[in-house]
Amino acid sequence: MAVELCLLLLLFCGSTISEVQPIYKPPPGTLDFGFVPSKTYDTGAYHEPGAIGILFKIVHAFLYLVQPNTFPQDLIRKLAQQQFGNTQGDYQKVNCLCISAIYYEIGFIVSAALGLLFILLLPLVGLCFCMCRCCDNCGGEMHQRQKKNADCQRSCFATFLFVASLIISVGVLCAYAANQHLTNQVRGAKKLVNSNFKDLKIFLNDTPAQIDYLVSQYNTTKDKALSDLNNVGPVLGTRVQEQLGKEVRPALDAALTMAGAIRETKEALENVSVSVEVLQEGTERLHANLTDVKMHLSNTLNDSACNAAQAASTCNIIRNSLGQLDINANFSGLPGVSSQLAKINDVLKIDLSSLVQKGYAAFNDTPDLVVNQTRNILSDIKSVLESIGSNITTFTRALPVQKILADLMVYLTQSEAYVQDYFPLVEQYDFYRWLGCLILCCMLVLILVFYYLGLLCGTCGYDKHASPTTRGCISNTGGNFLMAGVGFSFLFSWLLMIVVVLTFITGGNVEKLVCEPFEDKNLFKVLDTPYLLNKHWKNYLAGIIFKNPNVNLTFEKVYSDCKENKGIYTSLHLEYLFNINELLNISMYTEDVALKIEHIQINLSKIILLDEIGKENLLNFSSSGIDGIDFSAYLTEINKSVTKVDLLSFANDLEARADQLPKGALENALKGHANNIRMIHNQQVVPLEQAMSTLNQSIRLLKRTSSELMVKVKNVISAVNAAQNLINNNASQVIVQETKKYMDTIIGYFEQYTEWVKESISMEVAACKPIANVIDTAVDIFLCSYIADSVNTFWFGLGGSSMFLIPAIIFAVKLSKYYRRMDTEDVYDDFEKIPMKTTENGNNGYHKEHLYGIHNPVFTR
Repeated sequence: MAVELCLLLLLFCGSTISEVQPIYKPPPGTLDFGFVPSKTYDTGAYHEPGAIGILFKIVHAFLYLVQPNTFPQDLIRKLAQQQFGNTQGDYQKVNCLCISAIYYEIGFIVSAALGLLFILLLPLVGLCFCMCRCCDNCGGEMHQRQKKNADCQRSCFATFLFVASLIISVGVLCAYAANQHLTNQVRGAKKLVNSNFKDLKIFLNDTPAQIDYLVSQYNTTKDKALSDLNNVGPVLGTRVQEQLGKEVRPALDAALTMAGAIRETKEALENVSVSVEVLQEGTERLHANLTDVKMHLSNTLNDSACNAAQAASTCNIIRNSLGQLDINANFSGLPGVSSQLAKINDVLKIDLSSLVQKGYAAFNDTPDLVVNQTRNILSDIKSVLESIGSNITTFTRALPVQKILADLMVYLTQSEAYVQDYFPLVEQYDFYRWLGCLILCCMLVLILVFYYLGLLCGTCGYDKHASPTTRGCISNTGGNFLMAGVGFSFLFSWLLMIVVVLTFITGGNVEKLVCEPFEDKNLFKVLDTPYLLNKHWKNYLAGIIFKNPNVNLTFEKVYSDCKENKGIYTSLHLEYLFNINELLNISMYTEDVALKIEHIQINLSKIILLDEIGKENLLNFSSSGIDGIDFSAYLTEINKSVTKVDLLSFANDLEARADQLPKGALENALKGHANNIRMIHNQQVVPLEQAMSTLNQSIRLLKRTSSELMVKVKNVISAVNAAQNLINNNASQVIVQETKKYMDTIIGYFEQYTEWVKESISMEVAACKPIANVIDTAVDIFLCSYIADSVNTFWFGLGGSSMFLIPAIIFAVKLSKYYRRMDTEDVYDDFEKIPMKTTENGNNGYHKEHLYGIHNPVFTR
């Protein structure tokens, strides 16, 4: 069934994952596949023993003292791989291995030997002791020697016996606590077992849902790919347009700029023509007016008033300045621009801007061209994507998942029912065990009761003034209790030690050879030893699952991965059993998609950026003759002022000099001429200056435009021709490049899907934490924490108590002599103080003190 479970999980995993082929490295948009549905497992494979854990640690420390050697990996491997034969070499190997085993187990062997020695000798000692006492030896003689330090000895013996009894009591409590702890854990184990079964059922029930979720998320990939395919115009068409636009748009922009330059040239020529005409007419009119002003001023200055001494110098100054009232710029000699204007008007009969805009419009229709020309191929690609999804769904449905799952669930249910049926039997047997261990504890308790009662009665009933033969009933009963405890100690001790030795050997070795190496994973290293469990298989686990022992699959790796809750596909390396790469090999499907995409042929030859009429129009503009205009002549006159002198300054100066003249007609006449000059400036000079400014701007614009005009036009036409040539001849390369990028984007979605599936299979789908929990529950919790620790603590307490029975026996025998009523005692002569033995009849040297009233110096102090 374990193999079937692996096969089921393998089929689950195989239906959803394929290896990502590192062919494409596109930067596609990130897809959101959500989270794989999963439930939380209830089992916490960890046991906290509570307060008794202190005893467990003490026992572990004791076992380390007994067995400080490390886990014998090499020895176990050699023992497991050794084939015993009858040859001399085999015997030598066996001897060598036995010596190594003895060396490792020397602590247990010595301890067990001491226990066996205890088992053998203590009953013999007890038998000899009884026989000896029957012969009135070994304290059997009911006679007590009188000593001066008797009280001190009695107190010491009582103290030592009490301490030994306390130690035995502690051991009994430890043994009882361990016995009860094991029973409590067995009773509570049912809940932990049910929790493990529940997690295994969750493990089996959730795995199909997780697989269905992974399969369903293919729709996310397909929908994204179909979305891009449906938007092939904005996606692929825009990409192609952007790449071609790097050359096309600058060329069209340059042509459009040249069309604007043509219009600006026409406006500038018109401004030049109008401005020159205005300036010519204006300067002629200004010249005539200034001549009239000079004539009238000259007549005014010829008046007799200027001959006066006060006015003569002023009039002469004014008369000398009349030559400045004249025009400075002469526009009559400037060449005309009518011919150039006529040619520009002929050029403008063709709307070059409209032609360029048509080129823009044709180029901007690239996405629509892509859509129209890829409609059939895109339908084929969509069919391929649909077939991929159909293949995944068909394969998933073809797998016998439900049947295998149902079989495993039936097996799991039967196993659970078996455990539930036999668990009461386990509890019953545990009750028998608990009862047997309790009886063993009660044996020690019985001995302790005799000792404690002996100490209590002996101590309370002891009268130091009473002689040994006159001791009270209570004291005598205390001594009898002590001797009863001694007797039961000899009867029970060997039986207790047998149990101690057996549980010590078993529990101690389980702790050292199973629990500790399981915790540090050395046990798995032994199990993973090549050819250990099967001499023909290098890796046993791989041989069981894959029938291929050369696969590097180890118990330690599987346990560690499941402990980390990884997917069972990763933990068991199921790719060696079922090559999922062949199931959903992305290259197999992407090649079909790539071939379909590579067959995309986009013809952009219908795009005309600028026709021949537009190009001819540009050439006509370059030959319009604007570069033949005499710009220097224009700029020479433009840079001159309209008049030789600023009329406003002249008028102000004239008015100021008139103020210097005596009041009269001359002054008024001169001021009248000054006002007339101001009027001429405002009405004629200012408009002429404005016309000169317009002419200046237009001439300079024409000069800039005409500068290397032919070269500029040829460059524009060359750029347009190059862009048109790129579209007609080299656009296929750009289309192939952008199609490749577009294909990489589509394929990138599949790569993301398979990468996500691979990650999900490795870490989330069929997470095998319940398997590790079952192992931890069986070994770490049940075997080690529940059984081994409890058994070891039990023998530790029971063994310690048994060992302290020996000093307790000695002290109890010694102490009972001071509590029991003696048959005879020592007597002393009153005069010589020499002890004499008398009998009760007086004929053998012994006598009863209460019969004869002989003074006893020891008890009458």
